[in-house]
Amino acid sequence: MKDFSNKVAVITGGASGFGKEFAHIAADLGMKLVLADVQEDALDATVAEFKARNVPVIGLRTDVSRADQVQALADAAIEAFGQVNLLFNNAGVGAGGLIWENSEKDWEWVLGVNLYGVVHGVRIFTPLMLAAAEKDPAYQGHIVNTASMAGLLNPPAMGVYNVSKHAVVALTETLYQDLGLVTEQVRCSVLCPYFVPTGINQSQRNRPADLANQAPPTRSQLVSQALSDKAVGSGKVTAAEVAQLTFDAIRDESFYIYSHPQALAPVRQRFEDIVGQRNPGDPFADKPEVRAGLVAALRG
Repeated sequence: MKDFSNKVAVITGGASGFGKEFAHIAADLGMKLVLADVQEDALDATVAEFKARNVPVIGLRTDVSRADQVQALADAAIEAFGQVNLLFNNAGVGAGGLIWENSEKDWEWVLGVNLYGVVHGVRIFTPLMLAAAEKDPAYQGHIVNTASMAGLLNPPAMGVYNVSKHAVVALTETLYQDLGLVTEQVRCSVLCPYFVPTGINQSQRNRPADLANQAPPTRSQLVSQALSDKAVGSGKVTAAEVAQLTFDAIRDESFYIYSHPQALAPVRQRFEDIVGQRNPGDPFADKPEVRAGLVAALRG
C-alpha cells in the first residue's frame, strides 16, 4: 500500500502503546480511524483527541477475545466508512511465571486476547478486504498482526506469552501464503517488537474479573513481573518509532517488522540448534549475571 489518504484503518488496542501511535501516523496520512480498546475511558479520551483534530474517527469498546465483539467492530467500520483498508490486530496482554504455575484462567486470558483476538480479526476482516478487492481493481488492503520477539524465541518464565506469540507468527506466515494464492491486492505483515515501553507489562489492569486468579501470585510470577517492569520500562526504542517502522514496512510490502534487529542473533542461534538437532541454547549466554540472578530469585 503506497497511498493512505482517505483510506480506513481499524486498530485494536488503539487507546495506548503501539495502537495509539499507529492511529497518530494514520491520521497524519489522512486516514479515517476505527479505534477499538477494552479500556473504555482511555478509548473515549483517544477518540476525543482525534475528533479535536477533525480526524474522521469512531471508537468501539471491544474485547477482542469475543468473536461477537470483533464482528460488531467490523460492522461499525463498514457502516461508518464503507470499507477497511488497513487492519492492525494489535491488542495484547502479558503474563509470566514458570509455565506449570500458569492457571487455566491465565491461559484463557492470554490466549483469548493475544491469539484469538488475531484469529477473530483475520477471520472476520479478511473476507471484507477480499470482497472490496474483487469489486475494485484499485483497492489495496494490508493486515498487520502484532506478535513479539517472544514469537521467535522462548525465554524462560514467559511460557503462556511465548505460546501466544509463536501462534501469531505462525498464523501470519500462513496468512501471507494463503493471500498469495488468491490476490495481489491484500498483503500482511507481522510485527515482532522487543522490549518497548507500551504499558503491556501493566495489562493486568484490564483483566476481566471472571478470569482473575483467586490464589496470590507465585514467587516465579512476582519475579517475572519485576523483570518485565524493568525491561519494558528501560526500553530505549519508543512506540512511536516502532509505529513508523511499521508504516514503512506496509509501504515496502515487507513481511517481518523488527523493533530491534540486533536481537535477531539469538533467533538465528535457535534455528541453528533446531536444524543441528542440538538441545536449546542458554538464552542468557551473553548475560550470565541475569541467569544467576533469576536462579537465585527462584530458588530463594
